[in-house]
Amino acid sequence: MASKSGDGDDHYLTLSCPDKPGIVHAVTGLLAANSFNILDLQQFSDPTSKTFFMRVHFGPASDLSPLTPALESLATEMKMDYEIRALQKKPRVLIMVSKIGHCLNDLLFRVKSGQLKIEVPIIVSNHPEFKDMAASHGIEFQHLPVTKDTKEKQEQQILELIKEKEIDLIVLARYMQVLSPKLCEVMSGKIINIHHSFLPSFKGAKPYHQAYERGVKIIGATAHFVTADLDEGPIIEQRVARVDHGMTPKELVEEGSNVESQVLAAAVKWVSEKRVFLNGSKTVVFN
Repeated sequence: MASKSGDGDDHYLTLSCPDKPGIVHAVTGLLAANSFNILDLQQFSDPTSKTFFMRVHFGPASDLSPLTPALESLATEMKMDYEIRALQKKPRVLIMVSKIGHCLNDLLFRVKSGQLKIEVPIIVSNHPEFKDMAASHGIEFQHLPVTKDTKEKQEQQILELIKEKEIDLIVLARYMQVLSPKLCEVMSGKIINIHHSFLPSFKGAKPYHQAYERGVKIIGATAHFVTADLDEGPIIEQRVARVDHGMTPKELVEEGSNVESQVLAAAVKWVSEKRVFLNGSKTVVFN
């Protein structure tokens, strides 16, 4: 179904459930019965997990109350997890960063220019370097230093900020600290990280130097959801850049930073537009 620009009364309906015949017919029938127009619909049936995923952009829908009881009944019948979100409701995003700022700078530019439909009420860093950058965008900046001995206290402060600022999503824009299992659990499926290489190749420190030593011909970056297992969360997006034998590690880092910014921005955009579904250790991405 062809998509078109929606207005302020448009909504996203996203759902997943055990796969069976008739799901699309049932859902679209409910929308049609309430005189809602389907502007875009994407679906996927995973033969491995036997799970069905669907994203529907529909509207105009200023009043959803007639739809809700029927949708609740259908969800119970089909063991369906679903969510409806207004198109105009921007997710509230906490960005975390350390000393490397290209991803942060790129995200803030995209927000300011309207490319990313998110709100960034606060930036948290374990270093003070980007306080002025945050101020230039009118965003609150919290410098929360962390050591091995203060990690638990620092993360408790982060959890309090998440609650206070009503955060929907955390984006780790080169935040060079490992999050605790507790924080990963509290924000499960709601933390995006950019890993400066493909996973699982070249894990840990200086991946571009590792790539240089191996003489790679492509480098890349991976955006993924964060889990308690370091750098092994479900992958949202990956991209590559061609490199050659004449490039130094510094040039690989520079080329890699461009890819990192693009990949992280794409992942944040797709998640903010309800295009990404968790599917066990993988994702389904409608883009």
